[in-house]
Amino acid sequence: MRDIIWLIVVILIIGWLVGYFGFGEAVGSLIHILLVLAIIGILYRLATGRRP
Repeated sequence: MRDIIWLIVVILIIGWLVGYFGFGEAVGSLIHILLVLAIIGILYRLATGRRP
């Protein structure tokens, strides 16, 4: 489960970067929504992260 969360976070950040640098203003607020979701995922991981 923890690996899936990190995978989702990485995909969201990559999507945000591609959208920001690739499409600029054409995508608009979608880019920022992806960034917020990635940050929420990171915070969730830090809050519930138990070391194996």
